[in-house]
Amino acid sequence: MSKVAVLQSNYIPWKGYFDIINDVDLFIFYDEVQYTKNDWRNRNRLYMEDGKTPWLTVSCGKGIHRMIEEVKINNDTNWAKKHWDTISQAYSRAPHFSKYKAFFENVYLEQKWENLSKLNQYIITHISNDFLHMETEFASSRDYASTGQKSEKLLSLLLLANCSEYISGPAAKSYLDESAFNEKGIQVVWKDYSGYPEYQQRATPFEPNVSIIDILMNVGEVAPYYIWGWREK
Repeated sequence: MSKVAVLQSNYIPWKGYFDIINDVDLFIFYDEVQYTKNDWRNRNRLYMEDGKTPWLTVSCGKGIHRMIEEVKINNDTNWAKKHWDTISQAYSRAPHFSKYKAFFENVYLEQKWENLSKLNQYIITHISNDFLHMETEFASSRDYASTGQKSEKLLSLLLLANCSEYISGPAAKSYLDESAFNEKGIQVVWKDYSGYPEYQQRATPFEPNVSIIDILMNVGEVAPYYIWGWREK
């Protein structure tokens, strides 16, 4: 039995996303669901030295009737180089830019991405394992023969994953049938994203809702403290 989280893959997500990953034994990417336009699936924000918070948006076309795992990236826009140029502009003078430069150059300049889900999952798993030193196992919902729709399908997935404790973001409170999960022996734990300590950024005032890139570039190896370690103090 294990702690499990199930989330859609996001593009260079914020620290709270990695906080949930660290909470669990198994993190399942759930990309066989509807792609939502103008959401965190294909975009996120940075924090510039001048206080601006520009969006980095992966060009994915305008179609909305597709699952996340089906979303193809439009490489005609040269989005990857533009993203790397913006990241460099924002953080080249940050204390730990040199530590992460090679990884992000590889992602943006040396690889060509055709699929949004694969891009997101690659970045998330590598940051989790290589930079935040987590021991969480990763899987895809496609690895399990779950059945049903919406909450019922999620419950089926968790049962197949031998889950005893399901960690969920608070937004799911509006639709998740917690009693059905409890009846199957799965405890639902609602993630609390409050209380994160501030760290030194390149501008003021402190801006908490930006990509994980910001915390990596500014604090380096001690990033886990500002994501989850502070609770253990």
